[in-house]
Amino acid sequence: MKQTDQKTAALSYDVTILLPVLLLTGIGIAMVYSASSAIALHDYKNEYYFFNRQLISACLGIIAFLIGRYIPYQMYRRTSYLLFAGAMGLLVVVLLEGMGHQVKGSVRWIEFFYFRFQPVELARFALIVFMGYSITKKQDRIESFTIGFMPHVAVLSLFSVLILLQPDYGSVVLFWMMGWLMMFAGRVSPRQLITTALLVVLPAAVYLIFSSSYRLRRVLSFWNPWQYPKGEGYQVIHSLMGFGSGGLWGKGFGQGYQKLFYLPDPHTDFIFSVIGEEGGLRWVLIVMGLYLIILWRGLNIAKTERDFFGSLLALGITVSITLQAVINMAVNLSLLPTKGLTLPFLSYGGSSLVINLGLMGVLMNIWASQKR
Repeated sequence: MKQTDQKTAALSYDVTILLPVLLLTGIGIAMVYSASSAIALHDYKNEYYFFNRQLISACLGIIAFLIGRYIPYQMYRRTSYLLFAGAMGLLVVVLLEGMGHQVKGSVRWIEFFYFRFQPVELARFALIVFMGYSITKKQDRIESFTIGFMPHVAVLSLFSVLILLQPDYGSVVLFWMMGWLMMFAGRVSPRQLITTALLVVLPAAVYLIFSSSYRLRRVLSFWNPWQYPKGEGYQVIHSLMGFGSGGLWGKGFGQGYQKLFYLPDPHTDFIFSVIGEEGGLRWVLIVMGLYLIILWRGLNIAKTERDFFGSLLALGITVSITLQAVINMAVNLSLLPTKGLTLPFLSYGGSSLVINLGLMGVLMNIWASQKR
């Protein structure tokens, strides 16, 4: 009887994780088509160009989900250094001349055959695994500044330097927020975290902003985007116009206006605005609700997991996806300066979709391990 229960647990799925993820992925495929069809027809003479690629990525993502679901998460403990080295290597490769693919001034992709791969997505997973393993291993000395704190800050700094060279400031912000939350949950001294954040991290962020006129204009335009209607405020203005014109019920699928060469990147960074215009407030709240379910379930799994490494892994996965979603939605609503982060499961982007679905599979595996 016990063996039968174990087999049932091995084949079971947590519907409260699976359903929101599948719904978001399905909504994303449909909205990528709606948001990109005009651009695809204009640039590639094929209105299904981005839709087809997103559909293929979703199929690959489902495979990644199943792999993550059935590979025991404990394996990542043994491969944490290999993942770390591989991610670092790819972040270096993308910066080499002739290796990285440039889009809008940023070199973030490695192109091969039909697909472009974004190494920072793998780096996000590698960071979660490495931090979880390292914090777990050092629990007996976790409050030591030189053992429990500095090595993890050094890893975050190393990732940040390579990502800033692309440049990709949004991912750097996400990585530091993830890292700080995992260290806090891993019982690293709160005093060390708060002091370093105030005396080192915050001044470094301010320096990065003021050292570039472009980044400074982005921050200034955040306070009053209408003061820069043809410059840094252009995206946010048209994003807000999309939400405003969508109202409560929306204009209907495919009927949005801002995506027609007014709103830049409607199928990537600003797909949430297209959802707001075509689906209205009701679909905005539905999408937010689905992310909240993932956050609630992921935190619950992290809280109830008896293995500390598994608990930190579940926490890292959960916050990496939901934090990115919150940042993207806040940017679309002009609640944060433009960061360049996509919306998980919804925005166009193959590497992001595949990695995020794979991460959800790992989270499901942690959940299943609790039932054995």
